Amino acid sequence: MKRPHVPNPLIALKKTVVAEVRQVYADLAEREKTNLAFERNCTGIAECCHFVLTGATPYLTKAEALVAAKAWRASGRTKLPETDGDACPFLSKERKCMIYNDRPFGCRTHFCAGAGGEYARRDLIDLIQRLEAIDLKLEKGKQRGGRQGHHGPTALPQAVGEALNEESGTKGAHAF
Repeated sequence: MKRPHVPNPLIALKKTVVAEVRQVYADLAEREKTNLAFERNCTGIAECCHFVLTGATPYLTKAEALVAAKAWRASGRTKLPETDGDACPFLSKERKCMIYNDRPFGCRTHFCAGAGGEYARRDLIDLIQRLEAIDLKLEKGKQRGGRQGHHGPTALPQAVGEALNEESGTKGAHAF
């Protein structure tokens, strides 16, 4: 007799948090369209993607790392490329972001002077707090599922690498 399928609550939670993170990104995009303080003019020179030039590496919440990992896997990739740490692992040889539509919040509100500089934190605090709340929800769900982890932002390469590694070892991981 075949056992009934029991849905994995962690996979369901991950689907939810991925959707919630994407909604934060959509809300930011809407602000960019309607508020002159958010006007940016990306010149496409990819300097902000070279961490050694900016002196800053974007930090991602675990939930944001899931979104980036999902986008990376959707292109058929399963691990991040080896880099010297000077540039973002998502930067192509053509100097384009390979996960642009799902790029992290820090990349969206980037610190690139050529594009207009960074956003004022006061203009983003509600979105930042939403990302933190989503991350906390994910962490609590993992703890209920018997998984240990940590809460809080992690440097982009490490955060996405961990998300990819975690998902490759989870049955049904690609379901979300």
